[in-house]
Amino acid sequence: MKYILLLLLSLSLSAESTFITPLEYASQLYKNPRGIGCQHCHGNNGEGKLVAKYKHENEDKEFRGPVIHSMNFKDFHKALNKRKTGMPRYFLTKKEVQALFLFLQQEKKNAN
Repeated sequence: MKYILLLLLSLSLSAESTFITPLEYASQLYKNPRGIGCQHCHGNNGEGKLVAKYKHENEDKEFRGPVIHSMNFKDFHKALNKRKTGMPRYFLTKKEVQALFLFLQQEKKNAN
């Protein structure tokens, strides 16, 4: 909880001279961080999503984007900066990672 409060404070202080709110910025960043948006693999609210079904060596397979709205900030930050199969590398700043985390926490809160 203290991480969320720190994120909100830091985002609100840095957004005083902007035309959009920190949450609006976070929403836009989630939808288009650097090309393909997070929602294409992780769902509109970070709930995870089926991306593709395919056959490999005559076996049915699925490629799914994992659930990310339940991660803590430390794991979320680490996951965004670690190379994974299927995950684009975005080279996000720390403030951008904080904004994405804020968006997911807000979406999770709205879903409950």
